Amino acid sequence: MTMSSGDIHMKIVHGDGGYILQDIPHFSDYIPSLPTYPNPLRSNPAYSVVKQYFVDVDDTVPQKVVVHKDGPRGVHFRRAGPRQKVYFKSDDVHACIVTCGGLCPGLNTVIREIVCSLSYMYGVNKVLGIDGGYRGFYSKNTITLTPKVVNDIHKRGGTILGTSRGGHDTAKIVDSIQDRGINQVIIIGGDGTQRGASVIYEEIRRRGLKVAIAGIPKTIDNDIPVIDRSFGFDTAVEEAQRAINAAHVEAESAENGIGVVKLMGRYSGFIAMYATLASRDVDCCLIPESPFYLEGKGGLLEFIEKRLKENGHMVLVIAEGAGQDLLTESTQHMNQKDASGNKLLQDVGLWISHRIKDHFGRKNNMVINLKYIDPTYMIRAIPSIASDNVYCTLLAQSAVHGTMAGYTGFTVGLVNGRQTYIPFNRITERQNQVVITDRMWARLLSSTNQPSFMNPRDAKVAKKTEPSTQLLDGNTPKYEPKSENHTDNHIATKS
Repeated sequence: MTMSSGDIHMKIVHGDGGYILQDIPHFSDYIPSLPTYPNPLRSNPAYSVVKQYFVDVDDTVPQKVVVHKDGPRGVHFRRAGPRQKVYFKSDDVHACIVTCGGLCPGLNTVIREIVCSLSYMYGVNKVLGIDGGYRGFYSKNTITLTPKVVNDIHKRGGTILGTSRGGHDTAKIVDSIQDRGINQVIIIGGDGTQRGASVIYEEIRRRGLKVAIAGIPKTIDNDIPVIDRSFGFDTAVEEAQRAINAAHVEAESAENGIGVVKLMGRYSGFIAMYATLASRDVDCCLIPESPFYLEGKGGLLEFIEKRLKENGHMVLVIAEGAGQDLLTESTQHMNQKDASGNKLLQDVGLWISHRIKDHFGRKNNMVINLKYIDPTYMIRAIPSIASDNVYCTLLAQSAVHGTMAGYTGFTVGLVNGRQTYIPFNRITERQNQVVITDRMWARLLSSTNQPSFMNPRDAKVAKKTEPSTQLLDGNTPKYEPKSENHTDNHIATKS
């Protein structure tokens, strides 16, 4: 195999048959002659019966799930898990955990499992929680975390550490890490948070510090690329069912009843799409990736009228980022952003409800009863369900195994059902979006029996610019990435 240099977040290893390993940084890349120690798990009775528990140095996970017999082996990532040797003595570890950005089901589960994994697996006794996001490193108190302190936190929503947007000052954060003697940092947050983590890693490396930086990607919208799904997503879809069911009951119980449900999804419509597919009570689903229009032949209002005449009621699900181009916004409002750099959106659910009411208000022969439900903050504030709890456990353990083994500058995630270590830049390079020329969106259209609401010209452009499937590596839709100055947490490095 040959290795090529390049981005400091990623080491590219080339092998036979088109094999490419996008590897992650390690202490040995910039700190020479570091001692290693036997992994404490060797003497842990819980793991003494496990065959081949330690991950082999050559174990990798392919990004592609569909390949052709004559095609290249493609891109791989390093498999996550415990190694035979570690780069920290248990008594020397001083770890910290920080949560940034918006809330998401499962945050407390991740925190709990990081603490318990460090303690029960590796005998680590010093773990700090950073209070209130990135700015907590230099402006707030820390919380001492022990297995006893975190024992029941997974049963609660939110994060016991508190969270915030913005507040990223690289120099101050790294100074704080040095002053406190912290040598493992696990950062939980979205794409902007992970981008901030990569900048912290760069500064740590520039100073030559033996400090491991690991990220755990968090977004309820499931819009982080490469990984199979984000933790909390299954919980969000499950909770969305309650709102859809309520809308269906309301709509079905009234003459010409219409239930409108707005779900989360600023740039990506995954929650709306999966909740619709799971529900079977939805007549129409609108997402940011699929344009629609209201008036005229083939428009949304015509479809609503047709469905009401057929069934006497209907349910409409709309993602918060859908149809924003149709809303009448002032230039000032359009340019406003929150502390994470996200564009401030108008309430598309309220807007579309008013437009539907206005449309049928002009029709004297057709009275409607419309109910609008917005469960946004209910969905993200609840504890995670069983499947997400298991996923959170695996993510936390993988992060701990990686930092103990001397890896740094990486994020963890599930790729094709296997836990992997992924370079930061692959996680932050773009946002994952629903491909409206893919099979999954076609399945939704078949399930709801709704039109695509795209005119032929738009459909032709979409088919030409978007891939035929999301399963093949490198065939994901292109989009204009968010500015570096408008990330989940502003990055303000000092010179």
